[in-house]
Amino acid sequence: MDYKKAYQNWLGQSELNAELRQELEAITDEKEIEDRFYTDLEFGTGGMRGKMGAGTNRMNIYTVAKVTYGLGKYLLRQDIQNWEKGVVIAYDSRHNSQKFAETAAGVLGKMGVTAYLFEELRPTPELSFAVRKLGAAGGIVITASHNPKEYNGYKVYGPDGGQMVTASADALIAEIAKIPDVFGIPMITVAEGRNQKIIKMVGENMDNAFTEAVTAICNPNPNSELKVVYTPLHGSGNQPVRRVLAELGYQHVTVVPEQELPDGDFTTAPYPNPEDRSVFTLAMARADKCGADIIIGTDPDCDRVGVVGRNQKGEFEVFTGNQTGALLVDYYLKTRTDLPDNKVVIKTIVTSELGGVVAKSYGANVLDVLTGFKYIGECMTDFEQTGDYTFAFGYEESYGYLAGNYARDKDAVVASALVCEMTDYYKKQGKTLYEALIDLYQQHGYFIEDVVALTLEGIEGKTKINQIMEKFRKVSFPGFADAKLSCFNDYEAGISNEVVSGAKSTIDLPRSNVLKFVFDDHSWFALRPSGTEPKLKIYFSVTGKTAKEAEAKKDLLKQQVTDLI
Repeated sequence: MDYKKAYQNWLGQSELNAELRQELEAITDEKEIEDRFYTDLEFGTGGMRGKMGAGTNRMNIYTVAKVTYGLGKYLLRQDIQNWEKGVVIAYDSRHNSQKFAETAAGVLGKMGVTAYLFEELRPTPELSFAVRKLGAAGGIVITASHNPKEYNGYKVYGPDGGQMVTASADALIAEIAKIPDVFGIPMITVAEGRNQKIIKMVGENMDNAFTEAVTAICNPNPNSELKVVYTPLHGSGNQPVRRVLAELGYQHVTVVPEQELPDGDFTTAPYPNPEDRSVFTLAMARADKCGADIIIGTDPDCDRVGVVGRNQKGEFEVFTGNQTGALLVDYYLKTRTDLPDNKVVIKTIVTSELGGVVAKSYGANVLDVLTGFKYIGECMTDFEQTGDYTFAFGYEESYGYLAGNYARDKDAVVASALVCEMTDYYKKQGKTLYEALIDLYQQHGYFIEDVVALTLEGIEGKTKINQIMEKFRKVSFPGFADAKLSCFNDYEAGISNEVVSGAKSTIDLPRSNVLKFVFDDHSWFALRPSGTEPKLKIYFSVTGKTAKEAEAKKDLLKQQVTDLI
């Protein structure tokens, strides 16, 4: 069906939601109609994410119902008993998140599948924990993570509490594709579902269990003198992060009042991403007033955390995800001396090598997986069953961290607690967190990273991204500065190409549209189209003997790559 027919089909639905009908009838721009209806909002291995509104290419109650109906069909096809195991549903502070969560619960309930619906917004990691705790068949989180207010999304979790990986997601996508009519999907209201005991509310008891699991990973710090400024960026982290910090003994925690309460408009932070320095402006002002030692900020669904400390000049330094990850790996392995010899640290292929180098210095094994925390979670479940490794720590450059086996997704609650514990540890030695980072660099070398994200929306954008990827598959990239290209990895083809010898080897990872160029000084860059956004991400990691040398090399490599693009 072309976009014009799809548009008319929606307008022709007598039962179409009144708000969505009004929105459609107000559109006068043909390009806007095309963008809303030229395709169905894509459900990939990372779930579904897009702008909210009317249309097949938007997040709305109909696209949510369609995916949920497909999920119910998939689960019942896998095991008829899954109707009883049920699905746990959580949501964050975004506009329509609660409505979409209730829509999902209503669709599952009508299908006879038990829906465990959180009574209020909750962090994504608590959903992961709840799936495991309840022995559910799966989970759903309604969130668009750090995207602007116009966006929302839908993530699906398996019975282990981890996001669905490729094989399961492909089977689910096949079920979704069989649904011909998004307007004919039956559902019940939450009130009807509760009366039938097919929709069950989840609340305080799960909160208590989750808090207990998180605090068990951390060392208590009774009567700590550490001064912390925390911002939940209008999201779901406010209560769980503060509760965990209080129970661990951190009494001097100041919350940024302007960003404390849930707000789907993200009024003070239009792009609520802890990777963006601007979201910490209010927190920095607050930290100056109260003399804080550290600033932490969690994204709207509280699975990622950003950290801000002071450098040697007393200026605020926003740590990158790679820096925080390496510091946490170092601190965790240094202080958890009871970990067994088969301990493993898992990171992604676009994460800095510094954390891996640090982990190996403590005798830990290090594994690289594809981008996405779901692959770390998948390894955790495998190791729990095989005993080959004992999971110690997992992280990715995009500010996601996890310690402990209670969940299968990154958790900003435990990460926030560990960052405070680590900062307090160094404060007692008369050292700041930034000084601890410099110590790591001086011990292991300077690792400098950067990410460039090209936003390319619509039909033309997708075509352009594909063209860039194909260009780099064929390009002969010689090197930069004194570094020579040593290896070219094509993760979609599953082939690693050694440049000097010409040898080829198989990459033992699931296929993924990622290209990585590795140089003989351990520097590298990688290209990866986002699985949830209309973006092409280019990752850079450069090593040097000094910070100045590494920065200069990074700038040179970025220039060469962007010139090619």
